[in-house]
Amino acid sequence: MTALAETQTMERPSLAARLAANSDGILEQIAQEYGVSTLEVVRNLPSDHASIVPGEHFGDVMEGLTSWGEVLFIVHTPDIVLECEGRLPPGTFGRGYFNLHGDSPIGGHIKAENCRHIAFVARPFMGRASRSIQFFNGNGDAMFKIFVRRDAERNLIGEQVEKFDALRETCRARLAAAE
Repeated sequence: MTALAETQTMERPSLAARLAANSDGILEQIAQEYGVSTLEVVRNLPSDHASIVPGEHFGDVMEGLTSWGEVLFIVHTPDIVLECEGRLPPGTFGRGYFNLHGDSPIGGHIKAENCRHIAFVARPFMGRASRSIQFFNGNGDAMFKIFVRRDAERNLIGEQVEKFDALRETCRARLAAAE
């Protein structure tokens, strides 16, 4: 390790300490700064900011999202942050994919078996409250994220926040019952 790298390592707080002091920011950027996966960043968020359930809840979570109205669907890769607003259509499992079809700009085929973890994230983002459900693969990369929308005043839509909280609690209860 070079003297500069050693100095930077000593000066930088641990990931958990950094997130405890300020959990705002782009998760993928934080992951890159710390040399960890995005899932590892989410795991280090303060406990009131993230709940993680196994990917086996994929179908139930996706079904629950169909009643939310318009959501913000995001795919974030190193090369693009793709955002699509629309209703999440119902999906079906077939031919190795979870297939989204319907009258919505959101559609396609998701390799649901690759989803290992689902995180319910409630934290500040750009200084404002945010809520998202993030689906992670086995490498700890976000497959995609679904965000609670904002109204004209940039506040979270209350009905969607209630549905987010209810779906999170349902998943937590199922997880607790299985243990």
